[in-house]
Amino acid sequence: MGGVAVREIEADWEALWAPYDDATYRSVLEHIGTEDFVLDIGAGDLRLARRMIEKCRKVYAIEIQEELINTAFTDANNQPSEKLVVIQGDATLLPFPQDVTVGVLLMRHCTHFQLYANKLREAGAERLITNARWRMGVEVVQLGTVRIPYQELTLGWYACWCGKVGFKPGSVDRLITEIINVTHEVDGCPHCLGLDDV
Repeated sequence: MGGVAVREIEADWEALWAPYDDATYRSVLEHIGTEDFVLDIGAGDLRLARRMIEKCRKVYAIEIQEELINTAFTDANNQPSEKLVVIQGDATLLPFPQDVTVGVLLMRHCTHFQLYANKLREAGAERLITNARWRMGVEVVQLGTVRIPYQELTLGWYACWCGKVGFKPGSVDRLITEIINVTHEVDGCPHCLGLDDV
């Protein structure tokens, strides 16, 4: 397959999964504070990163595709800012800056949730704003939360540290509104143990 065809496929794929709509960006911005140092993982065309620098102290934007970064700076209105540090490379391999307070991961197709969450926590970040676990909407994951072992959960929705989510069935007589409306942060779900089909 020629280079042009590969780039067209990559562009189609990028358009399918990102960028996100304005409502998603606004939802992320609601969780960014004036004192935050943000790490935008998979920053793409830097549209969200540019909006975040208006709210926070600094944004580090990591993007693997150099072409996207170059395109983001071709427009005269999109010049570099002192508050925006763009890092071209693979976020799975690069060290994360040690002053970040919050990570942003808008990547519904992400297969490295746990790796990114661990790296953010090790860098000192307190939370992760993401759509990677539920593949819709935006949630704020408190990175320091103590997660219960999946086996201790008797019934209800769960979101695992590995990035998988689901509903653990149990006794129907325990199925009340409070259980339906709560998501439990767990560790060691069936996916972690290689038991997805159990």
